[in-house]
Amino acid sequence: MKQNIPKIWFFDMEGTLLKKEYSLDNGKVAPSAWTVLAKRLGEECYKEEEETKDRWLRGEYKGYLDWMADTVNIHKKYGLQEKHLVQLTEDAEFYEGVYELFDWLKKNNAVTVLITGGFKALADKVQRALKIDHAFSGCEYFFDKTGFVELVNLLPSDNHGKSSFMKQIIHEHGVDSSDCIFIGDGMNDRFLAREVGTSIAFNAQPELKEVTTFSIDQKEGRENLIGIIDLFSDRPNETVTNFV
Repeated sequence: MKQNIPKIWFFDMEGTLLKKEYSLDNGKVAPSAWTVLAKRLGEECYKEEEETKDRWLRGEYKGYLDWMADTVNIHKKYGLQEKHLVQLTEDAEFYEGVYELFDWLKKNNAVTVLITGGFKALADKVQRALKIDHAFSGCEYFFDKTGFVELVNLLPSDNHGKSSFMKQIIHEHGVDSSDCIFIGDGMNDRFLAREVGTSIAFNAQPELKEVTTFSIDQKEGRENLIGIIDLFSDRPNETVTNFV
């Protein structure tokens, strides 16, 4: 099913470019490094972080910044140190086919953009490895000389906030939103999916599949981002479902 190649490509990060932690997927929100980090800080930290998800889904936070600030305080309470975030970043793995996808995008002169509500340390790793043009992330930790949290920079780059960053990039490049594409995996990505001409749900939660142009569904452990290239070529791909 050959498609025209959009000019700007927007990507979610965790579960889209980086491998998803399926063991932590309880259906509330897409599993992310926020939860992985909490789990590594101990079972009590994990339980408190899970409770923030319930509060978020009940609409008890003013916005994404409020939710992040609450989670940051939990991390600090349970002794987050720089070494924990460094190890988390080092352990993060890319899906198969990610380098092939971004090489293909560069050859087609596409602008690439990463928008995530996750950690800047992870976003930096992804941006440098894949040579992504623009990257926005939700939480940047600064640590003191002893390795403990000194300062935190929070940006509303998730849920509704993701759309704001997307619109700014589209405006700066002078491109119509119809000539842009978004790829993600979580229900929080549905706001971006509605803003562009083409959207892809990559092994995604049902709430995102309902609003995307295409859905790519692959077996756990066999995820491969080359499936995205297949959408824009003449090669058939049985893992792709067209929702148009």
